[in-house]
Amino acid sequence: MVDALRERTVLPPADSSDLARFARRLARLEEPARARLVGPDGSQIDIPDELYGVLHDVVTALSHGLAISIAPHNTMLTTQEAADLLNVSRPTLVRLLTEGEISYTMRGRHRRVMLRDILDYRERTRREHRQTLDQIAADAEDDDLYNVTAVPKRTR
Repeated sequence: MVDALRERTVLPPADSSDLARFARRLARLEEPARARLVGPDGSQIDIPDELYGVLHDVVTALSHGLAISIAPHNTMLTTQEAADLLNVSRPTLVRLLTEGEISYTMRGRHRRVMLRDILDYRERTRREHRQTLDQIAADAEDDDLYNVTAVPKRTR
């Protein structure tokens, strides 16, 4: 079973009209009591709520012309895997680890990071960045900076 898991990218179809109609119908549905997957032979199995959410997101993204990457991840990551997931350099990740921003364990001489901790850190920093940007925008509005820069000054 593990051999079947591989990373792949799914591109949106050239004609996404059927997918777009499906996504619109899916968006209008109330949350189903229990989603079911029906196979070509008519067999049915219940879909867990978490997987239903993932499938919903995949259909929505593909219907908007976005590609989807699917990759299995270990729950315990090397520092390089964690750095790649955060889109930072490995030395930057190691600095975050040693400063206590992200928890880690040592396996011999090697640091290992839980995937959950990396995803929590990413969400926490995104939330902090959004709050900071919202505060900057509110401060600029309070100081009437949007009107000050509405008409640029002539420089020549």
